[in-house]
Amino acid sequence: MLWIMEIIEDTTVDGPGLRTAIYAAGCSHACPECHNPTSWDIHNGRPMEIEEIVRRILDDPFADVTFSGGDPFYQVEGFTRLAQAIKTNSRKSIWCYTGYSFERIMQRPKLASLLPYIDVLVDGRFIRELRDESLRFRGSSNQRLIDVPASLRQGRVIGWEA
Repeated sequence: MLWIMEIIEDTTVDGPGLRTAIYAAGCSHACPECHNPTSWDIHNGRPMEIEEIVRRILDDPFADVTFSGGDPFYQVEGFTRLAQAIKTNSRKSIWCYTGYSFERIMQRPKLASLLPYIDVLVDGRFIRELRDESLRFRGSSNQRLIDVPASLRQGRVIGWEA
């Protein structure tokens, strides 16, 4: 079971190409000027079975997937199961937005359990003073687009490039 704010199909702003965006409920970062502050409270979302979400994702053969929120790492066990099911049943890429840094995630095995299923991680809290509307797929210049498989192989952050 996952608490979900919304599922948006065929979005083009949460990563390259058409994507199905899964907006998680729950976030402890409370970034000032967050674009989705109602997502901080997990109970503002609605409970959804993982199998139902997987069906919706797999029903669209063209769209890749983005986990956003809230913060998907707030419900890391459920999002890990969701990502596993997506990867087992498709070749879809998965992007994930989080307020945690990649380094912080790697220090916490429970959080790091999601990383093997993520293709690109957009990490770091939104910082309004670093807001930059010219950046692709992120809101502030401290946030990084990370190639997760390459980073895990090399043991250091490797940036994603289109």
